[in-house]
Amino acid sequence: MFTNTLIGAVAVAAVNVAAQGTSATTPAVPTGTPIPGDYTGPLRPQVHFSPPQGFMNDPNGMFKDANGTWHMYYQYNPTGIVAGNQHWGHATSEDLYHWENQAIALYPPEEGQYVFSGSAVIDVNNTSGFFPDQDNGVVAITTIAHGGSGPQTQDIAYSRDGGYTFEWYANNPVIDSTSSQFRDPKVIWYEDHWVAVIAYSQEFVVGIFTSPDLKSWTWASNFTRHGLLGTQYECPNLVKMPVRDRDSGDLLEETYVLALSVQPGAPLGGSITEYFVGDFNGTHFAPSDATTRLTDFAKDNYAAQYFYGTAEGENPVNLGWASNWQYAQQVPTGNSEGWRSAMTLPRANYLTYAPRIGLTMVNEIYDMSPVLEDGDALAEQTMGNGSVVVDYSDVASGAVFVDVTVTGINTTLVSSFTTLNLTLSAPASGEALQSGFYFGGDTPFFVNRGLLRGFDNIFFTDKFSIADVYSSDSSALASWSMQAVVDRSIFEVFVDRGTHAGTVLFYPTQPLSQLTVASRDLPEGAQVSVSVRALKSAWAEYEDESGVVAGNVTETIAKRHMAYEAAF
Repeated sequence: MFTNTLIGAVAVAAVNVAAQGTSATTPAVPTGTPIPGDYTGPLRPQVHFSPPQGFMNDPNGMFKDANGTWHMYYQYNPTGIVAGNQHWGHATSEDLYHWENQAIALYPPEEGQYVFSGSAVIDVNNTSGFFPDQDNGVVAITTIAHGGSGPQTQDIAYSRDGGYTFEWYANNPVIDSTSSQFRDPKVIWYEDHWVAVIAYSQEFVVGIFTSPDLKSWTWASNFTRHGLLGTQYECPNLVKMPVRDRDSGDLLEETYVLALSVQPGAPLGGSITEYFVGDFNGTHFAPSDATTRLTDFAKDNYAAQYFYGTAEGENPVNLGWASNWQYAQQVPTGNSEGWRSAMTLPRANYLTYAPRIGLTMVNEIYDMSPVLEDGDALAEQTMGNGSVVVDYSDVASGAVFVDVTVTGINTTLVSSFTTLNLTLSAPASGEALQSGFYFGGDTPFFVNRGLLRGFDNIFFTDKFSIADVYSSDSSALASWSMQAVVDRSIFEVFVDRGTHAGTVLFYPTQPLSQLTVASRDLPEGAQVSVSVRALKSAWAEYEDESGVVAGNVTETIAKRHMAYEAAF
C-alpha cells in the first residue's frame, strides 16, 4: 500500500521538447474514418448518445471549443461488445443532443498498451509550446495502462486541428509510476497554472498535481479516505460551481466540488458517484463539512465528467456513463443490436440550499429545445385528483419528455395516501415502468423497473427510492415538481426542481407506448399541471436509406488536415 509520502513522491517527468509520437493500431480498428452504426434498434436511445458499434464506458476529455462545438471522447472498444482494447472514441455536437460520430481520436501508443480515462483542455496561451501562432490547440492527458497488470502512467497527446487528430508527446510519460492503480486524470486551469486530480484507486486517495505547461508536473497534496470507499476510487473531477438561491436562481457565491466515482461499493451495489463541497486554493482541497453526497439515487450514472471551456459564471455541464459495472457487459443491446452503453442526458449543475438538507447539487436537463417535437404537446392539462393517459405509440422516436408540477399543497392536510404516480407501459405485453411520490410521511420518491421482462440479472436491482424534503414549513402551501425523459431503454427523472436525480436503464420485451400520470388524495386546492411532449430522434436525420449512420466522412477529416498544412 502507498503511504502519503510515497504517493507524493511518484516520479514526475520534467520534459520540454515537443515531438511527434506514434500509435499502435490493429487491422481490425479503422483509422481516419468513423465507424458506422445502426441506430434503429428498438432499445437504441434516440436523444442520448450511444456508440455506433461496440462497447463504450467512461466519458473522457470533454470540452467546448471557441466555435461552440462540444467535443466528447469516451472509453471505447471498437472490436467487441465487452470492455477491453481501450481507445478514445470521439463525437461532436452543436447542441449536446445531435452527435456526429468522428474517427477514433486516440489509439494505444504501443502494442500491449491501452488508453484509459482522462481529460482534455484547450491550451489557449500555448503554455505547452505545442501550438505556435495558435490559440485552439488541444492537449489530452490520459492514463496509459501497460498491459493488464503493468504500471499506469499519465501521458499527453496534442492536437493542432481542434481535437480531431492527435500526436503522442515524444517524452511521455509526464507523470510516471510503478502502480497498476493510478489513473483518470482530470485537468483544469486555476488562475495561473494547471491542476490535475488523479486517483490512486485502491489506496482511496486523490492526488493533486500542478503544472505550468502540461508537461512538467509537481505533486501538491492528497485528498485521502473520504466518503464511501468501496473497492476503489475512480474518475475524480474538480469543478468550480455556483451556489444559487433555490427560488430565484440568483448567484450567492461560488465554491468547488470534488466528485469521485466509487466502484464497486455503491449503497445499492456496483458503481456510484459521490461528491464533496469545499474550498480549493490551487493546491489543496478542503471539504466544508463531513457529508457524503451522491449524484444519483438509482444505479445507472457513473464516471460523469464536466466539459472544459464553458463560460465563466455559467452552470457547469456534465455527461455521465449510463450504466453500472455489475451488469454493463451483459445488457441485451450487445447481442441483439451490436452496441452497449449510452451516456446520460447533458446536465447543468449548481448548488443550492434545499429544505433541511442544506447544500445539494441541483441537476437540470440541458436545453432540450433541439429535440422537442414541433407542434402541440401530446398532453397539456391541469387537474386536481385524477389522471392523464397518453398513447405515444405514434411517436417515431419512442421518446417523450414529461413535466409535472404540483402547486398549492397544504402540507398539514397531506396523508400517507397522497400520491403522484407516473406509469409507462407496454399494452401488448403488460410490462410497466413505475415511478411516483408520496407527499406525506417520509416523503419517498420511487422507481420500479421490476415489471419489465427483457433482462434478468441478479444485480439488476429493480426498485429505487429517495426521501425528498420538499417543504420546510408545515404551515405553508408548498409546491413540488418532476421532470422525466423516457428514451426506449433509459429513464431519467429529476425530482423537486432537480434536487434529486435518478438514472434507470430498462429493457422491455415490447416498446413502452402508453403513459399515465395519476394523482390521489391531494388536499383541496392543490393542482397538478401535466405536460407531455414528443421528442425527435437526434439520429434519424443522419441515417441513410438502410438506417445506418455513417458519421463524419474521411473527406472532411482530410480537408481539415489540408487546412492545417496550409496554415503551418
